[in-house]
Amino acid sequence: MSTDETVTNYKKTVLYIGVTNNLEQRIIEYYLDRGNEETFTGRYNVFYLLYYECTPYVNNVIAREKEIKGWS
Repeated sequence: MSTDETVTNYKKTVLYIGVTNNLEQRIIEYYLDRGNEETFTGRYNVFYLLYYECTPYVNNVIAREKEIKGWS
């Protein structure tokens, strides 16, 4: 199962949209990476899950990610 995830920081001023096949593990990685200036999620302390969608087809997840990233 592939998942689109949207996460934010504590102040909800930054959004990050990504794709994963293990949502729980990905959120843990974001949390452990906070403060790491070498990554986007670490630099902006992005680890609060706002929204996710699941589908068995990775191509659908990638298409949906591109659609969401095109929103204003």
